[in-house]
Amino acid sequence: MSKIHPTAIIDPSAEIAASALIGPYCTIGPRVHIGQDCVLRCHVHITAMTKMGKGNEIHPYAILGGDPQDLKFHGEPTWLEMGEFNTIREHATVHRGTGNGGGVTRIGSHNLVMGNVHIAHDVVIGSHCIFANNAMLAGHVQIDDHANIGGGAGLHHFARVGYCGFVGAMSRASKDVPPFMLVEGNPAAIRGYNHVAMSRLGWSESELEAVKDAYKRTFRAKGGAIEAKLESLLADYPHSKAIRKIVESVRATGEGLNGRSLESLRTDNKRAPRAVKG
Repeated sequence: MSKIHPTAIIDPSAEIAASALIGPYCTIGPRVHIGQDCVLRCHVHITAMTKMGKGNEIHPYAILGGDPQDLKFHGEPTWLEMGEFNTIREHATVHRGTGNGGGVTRIGSHNLVMGNVHIAHDVVIGSHCIFANNAMLAGHVQIDDHANIGGGAGLHHFARVGYCGFVGAMSRASKDVPPFMLVEGNPAAIRGYNHVAMSRLGWSESELEAVKDAYKRTFRAKGGAIEAKLESLLADYPHSKAIRKIVESVRATGEGLNGRSLESLRTDNKRAPRAVKG
């Protein structure tokens, strides 16, 4: 039987696994599913329509599954879905999706979300990512596996951070971050490649050298058409998986199929003209 503190308030429709631990003064709203071995420390609020897998640990005053802070949300049923073994620290907020934006905010597995992080509606996060204190993710942001977001960084809605990408602390990331690249500043710009993370993940020296060369030739060198640079990289590194990731990401952004480019397809920001008082 679940270990539920007597001060916890739980909606009758919530489903809580037998091995879960629900601490003092937690509240769990309607249509919430808590997986095996999850731990809600105390004062955790799972507002509504949230599904989490096993082994997640939620710290005090975190709020998950809240209504989106978005004017296009009109109370439609939407969800927050979370994988396994995520750690959500104090005062973090993670909101559900919007009907117009896909209906689901999705978090993968083995992520660390530090204190005061905000993850907005319709965000999609992969696995093994780290979000340092006070990082802010606007709606529709996408974060690929093994990305790292520094403290106080702000990501513009629809921006995408590619595999093993890094956003420096206090940066304002208003554009997509290609895989393996490191961005910093206000506005953020590509300043290098994520050598440390690639090494920790076991990428070979040849792949590290290929990404270093790609950074210099594609993002640092001035002049020249981007497509020509990408073709040159593919010709010089035909067997590099890292180069392929970079090329596919940059091309998708240029073709309007990725990240910030998708913002042009949104229809919810076309408002009726305001009435003129006579």
